[in-house]
Amino acid sequence: MDIRPTLHATDTDAAARAAAEEFAAGLGKAMQENSADVYDAAFAEDILWGSPYGATVDGYPTLNAIHRRLHTEHAAPPSRFEVVSARHPAPGILITQIRRQAIDPEGFSEMAMYVLVERDGRWWLAAGQNTSVRAR
Repeated sequence: MDIRPTLHATDTDAAARAAAEEFAAGLGKAMQENSADVYDAAFAEDILWGSPYGATVDGYPTLNAIHRRLHTEHAAPPSRFEVVSARHPAPGILITQIRRQAIDPEGFSEMAMYVLVERDGRWWLAAGQNTSVRAR
């Protein structure tokens, strides 16, 4: 029987959480300012993105254009961002789950899994996948 490794480095919990909280705060600031450019500020040029509707977007220019349109349309309701979990499976890699909770209970919310990579002291989003959250 194979023994499965534990990939998460527990000695980096505080650093992982801090990086995830900083990233989530940037998303929240962007929503308050209604700015796609602020929202996408930490997105890498070669980002891979999965929408809650099954679309895959490859690359910053395409994703930023979509986010600009969505921000212009005010597609997402006013929301809070909450870090649900954050893990460092390897140096320079952060995997985090962040919930975007609509402030109005009637608004739609999402849960996202993000993969961030550290380059020269800065965290960049390499990949993200959003999933719509529905009230039960």
